[in-house]
Amino acid sequence: MTDVLQLVKNRDPGEREFHQAVYEVVESVKPVLDRSPEYRKAAVMERITEPERVILFRVPWMDDQGQVHVNRGFRIEMNSAIGPYKGGLRFHPSVNLSILKFLAFEQVFKNALTTLAMGGGKGGSDFDPKGKSDAEVMRFCQSFMTELARHIGPNTDIPAGDIGVGAREIGYLFGQYKRLRNEFTGVLTGKSLGWGGSLIRPEATGYGSVYFAREMLATQNDSLEGKVCLVSGSGNVAQYTAEKIIELGGKVVTLSDSSGYIYDEEGIDRGKLDFVMRLKNFRRGRIKEYIDKYSEATYVEADSTLDHNPLWDHKADCAFPSATQNEINGKDAANLVKNGVTLVCEGANMPSTPEAIDVFLDKKLLYAPGKASNAGGVAVSGLEMAQNSMRLSWPREEVDSRLQIIMKSIHSTCLDAAAEYGHAGNYMVGANIAGFVKVVNAMLDQGVV
Repeated sequence: MTDVLQLVKNRDPGEREFHQAVYEVVESVKPVLDRSPEYRKAAVMERITEPERVILFRVPWMDDQGQVHVNRGFRIEMNSAIGPYKGGLRFHPSVNLSILKFLAFEQVFKNALTTLAMGGGKGGSDFDPKGKSDAEVMRFCQSFMTELARHIGPNTDIPAGDIGVGAREIGYLFGQYKRLRNEFTGVLTGKSLGWGGSLIRPEATGYGSVYFAREMLATQNDSLEGKVCLVSGSGNVAQYTAEKIIELGGKVVTLSDSSGYIYDEEGIDRGKLDFVMRLKNFRRGRIKEYIDKYSEATYVEADSTLDHNPLWDHKADCAFPSATQNEINGKDAANLVKNGVTLVCEGANMPSTPEAIDVFLDKKLLYAPGKASNAGGVAVSGLEMAQNSMRLSWPREEVDSRLQIIMKSIHSTCLDAAAEYGHAGNYMVGANIAGFVKVVNAMLDQGVV
């Protein structure tokens, strides 16, 4: 297996995030490869770590002052063994090839776990929608889609939203696709309800994460009732994670953005969360404004010189990292353990570093990797695709019921796979193995392609 890792590092030097994602999977699936030598002979690891297609293009656009700007656009079509490529678009200055390849690689296994017929992909741009007018965002999205449109389709590649790509951006992207292709299809998910979107889609990743946590706690005859929970982020995932925790009787005490975090010892109740939703979704303000309204809370500004994130250094029972990759390092993990946290459920993609994961596993925490616990978002994207294909719109209760069934299925699949290969209770190993086996078996069925 070291040969595979070295091959990836030699082919893709400097792609740290991608290397990290590959290493995690390679380490987990060693028992599978040892038991099934036909996988090695068919070079499934070498094939699955190489994207089927990488699309890189320039995106020129004009701001409101008439100045022309140029950004980079990407689409990583990683693996289509079990279905068309499916994965979000991210608009953020940090976007680069390494981050998108790691996200696409993770997406392959995440989508495999959902029980739906979806391959894995990811894309986006280093464009930053923050501070841009609606007209500027529209012009950028139209330019971006002008190139992307030739590579996607409802049976080929179906993008969705991610960081920086919400309902506004999806609308502009879809409008340009429809103009270019002269067809109304379910080529994008995360659409507004009035023209093909699905109920529960905005909530799905956050809700799904909490449903997964509920299943983990149930194995210990426990529940979220009365649990103090640390939640990072304040975007879509964090908002609905907090909403569902509150609904199930837990107490959320933190939220954050790139500027810093707030700590509300009394708990963020439904009314306070409504304020945060208005602040972030409509006013596009910063989380520090929370303390202007709720003076009992405290705000801690982000400090890049620290070797840890103080958000993870509060007394709590559960942690739900819901912001971005690698936001919990080894010291943060130690602080979580020290402060009594017994469950970590990832809402973001790969928010825990390898050192942090080692701490969680060593201390026998209930640890859910993002490819399992945050699969609710892409699962409901798959349900949106199904509704679009049938020209139907399911009621909220039906979509939520299907989401709960899917998350329950993912949970049991992870546990079963971990137990089968001698790692009982290890959700990370179970998720990696279950997703891997499903994808590579499909690859073998389809020949050397």
